[in-house]
Amino acid sequence: MKKIFYTAALLLMMAADHAMACTNFIVGKDASADGSVFVTYNADSYGMYGNMYRHVGGMHAKDEKRPVFDWDTNKFLGTIDQASRTYNVVGQMNENQVTITETTFGGREELADPKGGIDYGSLIYIALERSTSARNAIDIMTSLVAEYGYFSEGETFTIADKNEAWIMEMVGKGPGSKGAVWVAVRIPDDCICAHANQSRITRFNMKDKKNVLYAKDVVKFAREKGYFSGTDEEFSFRDAYNPLDFSGIRYCDARVWSFFNRFIDGMDKYLPYVNGEDYTMEMPLYTQPKQKVTLRALMQAMRDHYENTPLDIRYGLGAGAYNMPYRPSPLSTKIDGKEYYNERPISTQQTGFSIVAQMRSNLPDAVGGVAWWTNDDPNMAAYTPVYCSVNEVPECYVRIPDVQDEITFSWKSAYWLSNTVANMVYPYYSKMFPDLEEARNELEFDYYDSQAGIEAKAMEMLKENPTKAKEFLTDYSQKSADKMMERWMQLFKFMVVKHNDMVLKPVENGKFKRSEYGYGATVKRPGYSEDYWKKIINESGDQYLMKEKK
Repeated sequence: MKKIFYTAALLLMMAADHAMACTNFIVGKDASADGSVFVTYNADSYGMYGNMYRHVGGMHAKDEKRPVFDWDTNKFLGTIDQASRTYNVVGQMNENQVTITETTFGGREELADPKGGIDYGSLIYIALERSTSARNAIDIMTSLVAEYGYFSEGETFTIADKNEAWIMEMVGKGPGSKGAVWVAVRIPDDCICAHANQSRITRFNMKDKKNVLYAKDVVKFAREKGYFSGTDEEFSFRDAYNPLDFSGIRYCDARVWSFFNRFIDGMDKYLPYVNGEDYTMEMPLYTQPKQKVTLRALMQAMRDHYENTPLDIRYGLGAGAYNMPYRPSPLSTKIDGKEYYNERPISTQQTGFSIVAQMRSNLPDAVGGVAWWTNDDPNMAAYTPVYCSVNEVPECYVRIPDVQDEITFSWKSAYWLSNTVANMVYPYYSKMFPDLEEARNELEFDYYDSQAGIEAKAMEMLKENPTKAKEFLTDYSQKSADKMMERWMQLFKFMVVKHNDMVLKPVENGKFKRSEYGYGATVKRPGYSEDYWKKIINESGDQYLMKEKK
């Protein structure tokens, strides 16, 4: 059974529609509080089942082939030569602490190649299976598309290891033109970076061979297609291959702005850009944070809804009676000939899975690489640790066709349990979210407190028996997932009782109160807030005004 649902060739990875979908943050090792290189990824797509990918590495025969299936649709694209050796992969990280994530920007539609041999998703996992470092992964990815062709449209990749992090942007060359044009920029160790479905690399230093890599024809091809006519020094990858429009700014770069706004001062000056009023402004590709970034702060950033900024969406009619910081899709709608948009925050209900990848050069790879994982919107679930050296991934994180998948509900699935709780909370957000937040924080702080001790024990075991150390980390990762599942089931039952029929059952010390006669204590009926009643009155006038007897 497990070989079936771990095999890449048979795995349905994601539903289609990555438009305006994912979010990535990058933190260099000197910008983090503990020397980690951090990479985050909210994998957002409507209808996607959040699945933790697993590849078991090993040696391969000379004539062995690897099948390639499009990540979005599961369409068979063909086969490629298998590498002589592959490495273990857990989620978005391999056993060498190489991590690769993405956001899709699409770009120019005419540059997609329907006959390309490798899509962006397969490119990620093939590179993870084969790479020993971030630079090695870049070489593998660019070589593969040059040899087999690139099936997808424009993509921004985060490619990192325990020492360095890169942002790479790639776009196909269209039907009849094999390969892709691309550029990769190394993020300075003391900086942070972000991308969110809009190309972020503008001008780049073509002479800096140490920190900038690019396709030899990246400028030439743009000139040939009529996308660019200036000098090499003036060339901007974004402007040539993914020109700005309002949606690219408001839906996408606004998320980058909100991330930077958490960690650097002075981001208000970019509000005219974020509001789509001044397209000439340009946010930096990367910047130094005002203080070192912690694991906790990064997880919280993945839960951002523009709170306490001019883009805050917790108020107004769209937020409903309970200040919901979420909006239903689609992102825009036309009313009376005019098009209106919803805000698209970092934290969104259509997240299939989220990961905060932690890579550390001061520890052996087996211990240093941690995939902090959650299914569904990370605001509505707890990140749990899964080490890159595990022999198996927790089964609650795996897609099993017809058992637990995007159309098959299972209480044993972290995706479905997380979504059950989240969808109960969404419409009653301000009323119910505090209960969820308390349980989420309880779990995460317990994992944080345990991390040093677990890793110290694993380090001791590595000296004596590496196999036992990996078994120990596998067991701990599984128990962490089990603990989350148990706590979330408790939370579900607790909230059903506490908030049943839109009232509140009194709670004391975590338990429901009873009356002196043994029944449940008298419930509280909070009703609408005064602010929301005023909105009702403003809309309905005196319709609901109490009438005095004449």
